Amino acid sequence: MPVCEWCNSSEALEAYNTVYWELPDGSRAMTLTNTPCIQCIECKMTYQTEKVIEEIEEHLLLIDTRKLPDVLDYAEFKATPRWLKYNYFNFTNK
Repeated sequence: MPVCEWCNSSEALEAYNTVYWELPDGSRAMTLTNTPCIQCIECKMTYQTEKVIEEIEEHLLLIDTRKLPDVLDYAEFKATPRWLKYNYFNFTNK
């Protein structure tokens, strides 16, 4: 069981929720349904882990966002074919 990053409670659960994400070019926002999240029973906070946030941001940089619908399931989003194999502008992992 995960520990809540907000209140440090061990009463946190892995779950799924809907999130709203602005595209990297700022042209519009999209809705991602069934996105992995953490829900804390104690403080009631629901949030995406840093790993999920990084996965979303990275994938948005590598796909043709013009073809994305306004609402998309997270699994479908992750299955969207990439234009690039690698984010050549991410220097933090080199």
